[in-house]
Formats: sequence, structure tokens, C-alpha cells
Amino acid sequence: MPSRGATRPSSRSSAWAGRAPEGCGGATRAVERDLDRAWRAERERLASSNQLRELRLAESSLVDFTSNDTLNLARHPALVEGAQAAACEFGAGARASRLLGGGSPLDEAVEAAVARWLDADAALLFPTGYQANLGVTAGLFGLGDFVCSDARNHASLIDGLRLSRARVGVFEHGDADHADRLLADAVGAPRRWLVTEGIFSMDGDAAPLARLAELCVRHDAWLIVDEAHAVGMVGPEGAGAWAATADRGADPSRLAARVVTGGKALGAGGGLVVCSSATRERLVQGARSLIFTTGCPPPTAGALAAAVPLARAATDARARVREHAARIAAAVGGPPPAGAIVPVVLGESEAALAAAAKLRAAGFDLRAVRPPSVPAGSARLRVALHAFNSTEDVEALASALATRPTAGVSPAASGETARALFVVGTDTDIGKTVVAACLARAAANLGAAAYWKPVQTGEDDDTREVERLCAGCDVEFAEPLARFPLPASPHEAAAAAGEAVEPTRLAERLAELTGPETAGALIVELAGGLLVPYDERTTQADWLAAERPPLVLVARSGLGTLNHTLLSVEALAARGLRPLALVLVGKPHASNRATLASRTGLEVLELPLLDPLGPAELADWLAGHELAPLFRDR
Repeated sequence: MPSRGATRPSSRSSAWAGRAPEGCGGATRAVERDLDRAWRAERERLASSNQLRELRLAESSLVDFTSNDTLNLARHPALVEGAQAAACEFGAGARASRLLGGGSPLDEAVEAAVARWLDADAALLFPTGYQANLGVTAGLFGLGDFVCSDARNHASLIDGLRLSRARVGVFEHGDADHADRLLADAVGAPRRWLVTEGIFSMDGDAAPLARLAELCVRHDAWLIVDEAHAVGMVGPEGAGAWAATADRGADPSRLAARVVTGGKALGAGGGLVVCSSATRERLVQGARSLIFTTGCPPPTAGALAAAVPLARAATDARARVREHAARIAAAVGGPPPAGAIVPVVLGESEAALAAAAKLRAAGFDLRAVRPPSVPAGSARLRVALHAFNSTEDVEALASALATRPTAGVSPAASGETARALFVVGTDTDIGKTVVAACLARAAANLGAAAYWKPVQTGEDDDTREVERLCAGCDVEFAEPLARFPLPASPHEAAAAAGEAVEPTRLAERLAELTGPETAGALIVELAGGLLVPYDERTTQADWLAAERPPLVLVARSGLGTLNHTLLSVEALAARGLRPLALVLVGKPHASNRATLASRTGLEVLELPLLDPLGPAELADWLAGHELAPLFRDR
């Protein structure tokens, strides 16, 4: 009988039933059917976890509290006429990359207007704000550079960091002290950067830009500010979060660039990097999201050119939006918002979806925002206010929100659901099981704790070993989803047993172990090294990228650890993942520890080879090491 969670591969005869007798057409259709089945299974998994996304147009019959058209410029006659005139004179499309003559003279006109508005030397227009963020990150940051990035930065910034191949240190949202520590540990990097949004898209709060600018001066770092939700809304003439901060005396000497999107308060599209002339030239030479794409369509540039003077002059509209936002924040008991966005955190995705549906039925266009767009346990309604919202509509929404369900406290804060902490290794047989036992004991000291090894290979039983090492602690143990006798990587061990590991079943079981009826911390120990395969398509790293859990990386302390560990950290960073800590197992090695701490910016712990190895020895080691921060709200 197959092990639980493992299935025997389907026979080729059944998989290929009904194929065309000759040629490749039938085979192609069979492959497409297999692919479609995989997509449907993935869709079902997302739906079961309330993470399924849908394309949905705004409903004109509902009051808009979801779009980003803050200043009501998208339908302004001047923008419509600007787009029409540009289309008539220069055509509907840009025709080519800007480096091959694409675009129109309006591109440089928009750049000059935005640079004047933000009091900068220059600006560079990209087709979208997403591409502008890719350009400023991947185009400016280089291999070996260190980038300090806020944990809540937009996906476009995160994707750009992945492409840049720079080393990335993620600081807790808005925590300048954490950013300070990360920058202090990166003294050996060729360049240091700090990247943040000015006003955050999902939380609606402002970055501590003055303090971050001070850190950049202290650590010889350069500041990048994404102004997507700030330009048009805050600062003198709506010039953005940095302009507002500079107006209060912040040091501008380490400001490298700002990113302005044209699709929000400006009501059009496109995106601009606002910077020095030298930085603009660097982007022209190195920003692949500019070089290898068609330029901004002339109608978009025409609309942007019309939008800039209107946004600068929109003093009354800005004040109106801020009044609306303050009213909604007061209704839900939230802090004063920095701009137009007010989050209403409800906790679980089900609660957010239900609240959004109820509000739509009442006539309000509001959407639920769920993980992975926001952290687990913080699903929310994202209320976006506009100059066109009437006082009556805002008051009606405030009343509706005041009667929303109150059981939506974030489980991350209430402890109502388990949080998974993964233990990942650079290789096999390096001490992951002992580290997992230490973490399970530490979690048990804080509250509920559980341990799970999804796939067990070989005759050893890591679950029983962790159980032995946790004797005397209140730790629950979930059995592996699959067990295979061959001591090999999961895919090879499964194949030897005539079975297969199904990553979708692993995801389903993880969801069960961290569901509504669970609590505390779940320690998940993976098999072997980070990149070992589960099947022909999916590695353990791919599963991590899909789940995006907090994790601890385990490595040997001695010879060979620098290469293996740095490669593993780079592989995780390429998937947008960063360990909470690095644990070196073996004889303490001061040089390796110092090098890895400097090169990765990670907290490094050392766990010596304990002999004898038992519960008492682990308790003694834990007495000298504080692991509680690993279990804080992540």
C-alpha cells in the first residue's frame, strides 16, 4: 500500500488514452490536458485556502472605495483631451523601445514636468510603475551590494531585488532600529541601499523617512523611496512623502531616487524614476525594464502631461480626501492615516471576504485583501478614499464599518492559529533535527508547540528523535505524510518505492496543521538540502516559495560551509525568502561565523555537537540562547 500522501504514478496507457494515432497533435493535446489538470488542482488549493484571485471590473452601481483614482483625475476632461490629442498626433502606440526611437516628444515633457514638481534634476519615464520599480532596483543595484528593504514593500520592489542579485536584508515594517542593525552588519558591501515605500499600499502608514535618511548618512547608504501612494496626496503641492519630510528639515544628501506612478493620484498610467542626471543616465544604460520593452504609449504620456499641473493645484481635493480618510479611520478605531488608504484588519481571509460581500450588497465597492498580499492573519478590507466620494457616502460607509464583525483580531496576535516555522538545511546530515528539537522546546516554553516532518526517508525516524529530545515538554507530533525506506532525496526515495510525493498534498496537510483549530508554533523540518526535488518539477525551495513561511537555515560550522551557506541564502533570496536566523552546527568557528554574519546580514547562532545528546543538554544550550524572537508575529 502507498504511504499516506504518496501515490503511484498513473500508467502511461491511461494518461495517453484517446491520443491521435500518428503525429504530434494528439500528444500535444494530452500534455495540455495534464497541464490543465495541474492548473485546476492549484486553483482548487488556492480556493480552499481563500487565496483565489479573480479579475473583476468596478461596478458602476456601487460607490467606489477601492480604486486608486484619489484626486478624481482619470475622467478629467483635460486628461481625456490630452490622450486624444497625443493619439491623433503620435499614434496609439509607442512603436518601439525608447532606445530604438519609440515613444513621443511628450515623454521628455512629462519627465521635465515631474522633475520640476519634485525639485529634482531629472526623471525617466517607464511604461508602468511596476517597470519603473524593476528598473530602479535591478538597474542600480549590483552583485555584492547590500539592500535594506522594508518587510511590507510592494511586490514590484521585491521582484526587482530578486533580479538585482544584491544581498537583501529585510527589516521589520517601519522599524528603523532594525534597519540600523542590518546596515551596521553590511560594512563590507560595495554599496549599501535602503528601499522603502513613502506611504504603504496595504497599511496606509508612512515610512519614518527622516530617521531612515539619517541611517543612510551614518552607514554610507543610499535611499530609494517608492512614492506611488504619496505623490499627489502629501507634501508641498502634493510632491510626495520625501518632499513632506524634506520640508521638515530631513537631510537630502543620501537620496538616490524616487519612483512616481502615473496610475494612481495622477489618474493616467506609466511610471517615472525621479533622480539626478547621472542616475538617469545609469538607468538608460542598465534598466532592462526600460531597454527591452516598448515605450510609454503617447496617449498615456499625453494624459500624464495634463495631469501634473492639475495634481499640483489640487489643494482642496487633497484636503477632502484626508478628511474622508480620517473619518473612516476614526470609525474603525484606527490611527490617523498618512494618505488616502485606511486598512480594516479582520484577521482570517474568510472574515474579510464575508465583510466585503456584505458591504458590496449594501452598495459599497470594497475588496478583501488576503495573504500573500498581506501577512498571514491580517486579511483586511482596504478602504481607498477619493475626492469624488461625497460626505454622505463616507458617513454611510463609516456606519457600516462600525457594525462590522469584531471577531477579526489577527490570529498572529491572539495566538488562535498555529504559525509554521520551517527548519531548512544547506545539506543532509547537518543537524536539522537537533535544531528542530531546540526550536520545539523553545516554542513549548512560550505556549502550544508541535513538530512535523512532511517526508521521512531512510530507516531513521526523526519524529521519534525529536520526541525523545523534547521529553518533559508539551509538544505534539504530527506523523510524516510519506515514509520511504531508501535514505535518499524525496523524489528518488519515492521512485524506489514505486510511489510519488505530491506537493499539493503537502500544502493541504500544512493548511490542516495551521488551521483555525490549532494554536502556537508548528516546527516543520524539511528533508535533506534546500534544493532537493519532490518530483520532476518541484523542489523543496519551490514549495517554500509558494508557502512563504518564516524559516531558519541550518548549516555546518566548519570546512565548506561558506560556499554552501551563501549559495543557499542566494537561492532563498531569489525566491523572495530570507531566514530569520542561521544556525551553525558543529565546533564553533569564529571566522566562518563572522564572515557569514557580514555577508548575509543574518543573526548567526552556534550549536556545538552535544555529547551526550539528550533533553538536559538541549535545555542547557537553550538557557544561554534567546529564541523567543523567532516566534514573534511575523
